[in-house]
Amino acid sequence: MNVERRYNAGVDFVDRNITEGRGQKTAFFDHCRKISYAELQDAAARVGPMLGRLGIEPENRVAFVMADTVEFPILFWGAIRAGVVPVLLNTLLTVEQYRYMLEDSRAKAVFVSTPLLPPVQEAASGVATLNNIIAVGDDGPPAVVRFDRLLANENKPGEPAPTCGDDISYWQYSSGTTGMPKGVMHVHATSMAVARLAGQRRIGIRESDIVFSAAKLFFAYGLNNGITCPMSVGATTVLCPERPTPEVVFDVLRRHKPTMFFAVPTLYAAILADASRQPEGAFDRMRLCFSAGEPLPAHIGKAWKARFGLDIVNGVGSTEMGHLYLTNVPDTVEYGTSGIAVDGYDLRLVDDRGADALDGQIGELWVRGSSAAAGYWNQRDKTRRTFIGEWTRTGDIYERRSDGVYLYCGRTDDMFKTSGIWVSPFEVEAALTSHPRVLEAAVIPAEDNAGLIKPKAFVVLKSPFQEGAGRALYEELKTHVKREIGAWKYPRWIEFVDELPKTATGKIQRYKLRALDHQQDVVSVGSRLDGVAVAS
Repeated sequence: MNVERRYNAGVDFVDRNITEGRGQKTAFFDHCRKISYAELQDAAARVGPMLGRLGIEPENRVAFVMADTVEFPILFWGAIRAGVVPVLLNTLLTVEQYRYMLEDSRAKAVFVSTPLLPPVQEAASGVATLNNIIAVGDDGPPAVVRFDRLLANENKPGEPAPTCGDDISYWQYSSGTTGMPKGVMHVHATSMAVARLAGQRRIGIRESDIVFSAAKLFFAYGLNNGITCPMSVGATTVLCPERPTPEVVFDVLRRHKPTMFFAVPTLYAAILADASRQPEGAFDRMRLCFSAGEPLPAHIGKAWKARFGLDIVNGVGSTEMGHLYLTNVPDTVEYGTSGIAVDGYDLRLVDDRGADALDGQIGELWVRGSSAAAGYWNQRDKTRRTFIGEWTRTGDIYERRSDGVYLYCGRTDDMFKTSGIWVSPFEVEAALTSHPRVLEAAVIPAEDNAGLIKPKAFVVLKSPFQEGAGRALYEELKTHVKREIGAWKYPRWIEFVDELPKTATGKIQRYKLRALDHQQDVVSVGSRLDGVAVAS
């Protein structure tokens, strides 16, 4: 997407909606408030002068550790409009992780939702570049400056910064499935590119929509579902600051009756596991359910369609590409596939020799498009390995059919061979989770007594495990996997665990399972339920 050389994303997304006559329309609801587009513009325009009084200048960075409330879009667009760079941090991190990111980003201020203050205050201690901790919300400690009071002191709007489309607009940190996360830098042109290509042309978002994203604003999938794509057409977004449990989600669905719902497969599975969650009163106006963040198992989509009458449209995106670049088409969902390229993006598969893989072969997915990040902050080697000219390496392994449809096979560091044949952990996990007793599963390679590589599974059950039933359930699951995907792919060992290690955005960290398995210590992954692993 081409933009004018002089371009400010904050002006395009906020001020343009006023120019087009949407000033009195509700832009955002949260748990207790709503804000119109005109109110959003007024508040965002006063953020710049407020930041200036704190000594924060254009191109400086400010960190957000914020729940999904109306203050988030105010501060996000207000900072961008002023040429200041918001750095969006996960709200579920540890003190050590916050300290690392605050030091790495050199943020001059951090805006923190009041309930999240304690770990951030501890993390901020001794961070030399951080001058201000600002509480967002009511009832903050008396000693902490509050955002609402700072903003109330600004009576005049600030002028937008004279930025260009290639200036850095915002950062997000990658989810860090294999170590500490990396600061991903996006430019001002990114937001409208993803909104037009994925939001408008592929998903079909329109002005009349009411959008609810259970996926949070701090990461790419939630940011674009909840802010950029809706605002690109003047739609309305419902924000939910709470953890998106099935109960919380259905309260939002019944209260606001959105037309579009965005979530991750883990949440869809949790809702389906709760028989009390039925469509009455929650799906009155719903026209689209969308899934991304991790692959969607086919059985979840089919079960959702059977109960709620709507398909789940599955998509693939990344922090590095800003949003979605590969999805099913809403009217022609095919479960078990990732769909086709979003118009405006080019895809290729590269095999382990660096050549383009043919249809029917597997390879690493590379993507090219206008929303690619400018690179990783302070990570030159990793930037060079990921961003190859116009192409971005995704780290995902796919097979492409002759009709251009892509089939997910796993991550580059997850694939392994059994009996000389490639095995996709995702395929085995999907087969396991299609069993009625299994909630979640993760599969890794493990060595047998002969030193040969075979699949090993870690399984979370839907209901409590019965003492001594491990062998019988293992045999049942083994037969089930053989029937679903092939005799050689069944797990030779199964550990029944209470939970799986995940990133704060819900992605399974298989590398932790591999490390723990190598150390012969699965107790720290999740309490063993039968005392021993069962194996063939």
